[in-house]
Amino acid sequence: MKIGELAASSGLSTHTLRFYEKSGLLKASGRSQSNYRVYSKGNLQSAKFIKRARDIGFSLDEVGTFLSIRSDLSAHVCAEAKQVAENKIVEVTEKIEELKQALVALHRLSDACCGGDESAEYCTIINALEQPE
Repeated sequence: MKIGELAASSGLSTHTLRFYEKSGLLKASGRSQSNYRVYSKGNLQSAKFIKRARDIGFSLDEVGTFLSIRSDLSAHVCAEAKQVAENKIVEVTEKIEELKQALVALHRLSDACCGGDESAEYCTIINALEQPE
């Protein structure tokens, strides 16, 4: 199949598929006589695998690790994949805490603002953002 067919079947754009190729995550099976990239069902499975991993939030490097494990399952242990997932859990938990702090700060800004039709010269949100921490 050509890249457009792979895109339609995988749910990824042709641009994204080309990016994954340049990143080394995906490789076309070959080239047609017209020099178009040709993709196999295996490529489709890999593209879907990459999409699912990216949708969950794994980075390109992490996806690369999973693909490396996937390409030679008998040479790897489950603990390798679990470690990548555990690291991602820590990262996401930290991000959630940062977002909670940002939400509290946003509520403080919003609550301090009158939100009226007065001139923005005295807007507490703008003034607060002008101030260095």
